[in-house]
Amino acid sequence: MKKTKKGGHLILKEISKPKKKKKLGKSYNWQFWAIIALPMIYSFVFAYIPMGGIIVAFQKYSPRKGILGSEWVGLKYFKQFFTTPSSRKIIFNTLYLGIYSLIAGFPIPILLAILLNEMRSKKYKKFIQMVTYAPYFISTVVMVGMMMRMMDMRTGIINRALQSIGIGPINFFGEVNLFPSLYVWSGIWQGAGYSSIIYIAALAGVSPELQEAAIVDGANRFQQMLHITLPGLVPTIMVLFILRMGNILNVGYEKILLLYNSATYSTADVISTYTYRLSFGGSGNPMYSKSTAIGLFNTIINVFFLMLTNMISKKATDAGLF
Repeated sequence: MKKTKKGGHLILKEISKPKKKKKLGKSYNWQFWAIIALPMIYSFVFAYIPMGGIIVAFQKYSPRKGILGSEWVGLKYFKQFFTTPSSRKIIFNTLYLGIYSLIAGFPIPILLAILLNEMRSKKYKKFIQMVTYAPYFISTVVMVGMMMRMMDMRTGIINRALQSIGIGPINFFGEVNLFPSLYVWSGIWQGAGYSSIIYIAALAGVSPELQEAAIVDGANRFQQMLHITLPGLVPTIMVLFILRMGNILNVGYEKILLLYNSATYSTADVISTYTYRLSFGGSGNPMYSKSTAIGLFNTIINVFFLMLTNMISKKATDAGLF
């Protein structure tokens, strides 16, 4: 209570006590754990527990005996792979396709995003986005079927066009030297548009004030792109480049199995197709331990490239994953 005087009369006023603020940390603690519980359980069950299967690479694994009962053989299957006559060729093919995909495919989504960002007509911009995004949603099986129809030696539209100008016909799927290009450029066609989305989102964060200042200074559109747009994309480019280097040997086997044949075997066989044959090749004696050992080797090399690229990026541009 507080006493005050007004016109000679004593007035009592009640002073309200300040309300105590609720501590959100404790009261909402259970809601936080409830939200992240399911993702944590999912990650533990499907990401961390399967990592225990790495031990199979060092065992003579038998499904009947299980991991605990299988014989320990150490580095036996690693040595077997590296002493196999075809191992060098398989590693070379994997590196070749990975590096080819990186050099040819990595810059294209960046260029596409910049071109879309520079377009003034919203109508044409939406049309190009729709055309370039759509192939991503086509399944690999359908895409390979389309390629085979279009490049068929007798009825394919591409060979017919080449024959009309006196070239061909070309057996695209039987030429050893053409296989890497078929694999890489079909992947670029399918994924370039979708991959450009993240760069378009990054361009939205570039300050318009910088572009306005460049226009005032007399910079043309190419100079704006060179000195404002590209520098604004550098952190995003470097992070995605590091992630791409961490997957340099992850050449998917699905499309290769659909594309290759005995004629292109020497350039098409990669680590993933080799391990697939060891595990599911129908030989009647699946070599789970050897395929796991090769997969572990593949992962170690990817992690090495990831760490190396991240270290170089941090020193050169101060952008990195960690």
